[in-house]
Amino acid sequence: MAWAATSAGLLVLVLLILLTVQNQDRVTVRYVGAAADFSLGLALLIAAVSGGILVAIAGTARILQLRHHTCARPLPAHRPRTTDGHG
Repeated sequence: MAWAATSAGLLVLVLLILLTVQNQDRVTVRYVGAAADFSLGLALLIAAVSGGILVAIAGTARILQLRHHTCARPLPAHRPRTTDGHG
């Protein structure tokens, strides 16, 4: 499974590099009152990486929330099994 995820990640990385190389037109990017000139490919690459960082932050927060919920919940009482197979 790790190899499949690594391969998919490398494929996306290659596609992002191709996008950056093929889109060299200059554009003006404006954000919250600031403005800068970038190549279109670089602006799209920055947007993609920023989106990935936001997803990673949200995923990490959710994992921590679930871990906290799991640790805060008391464990169920242990019941011995019966010999008739019903419990």
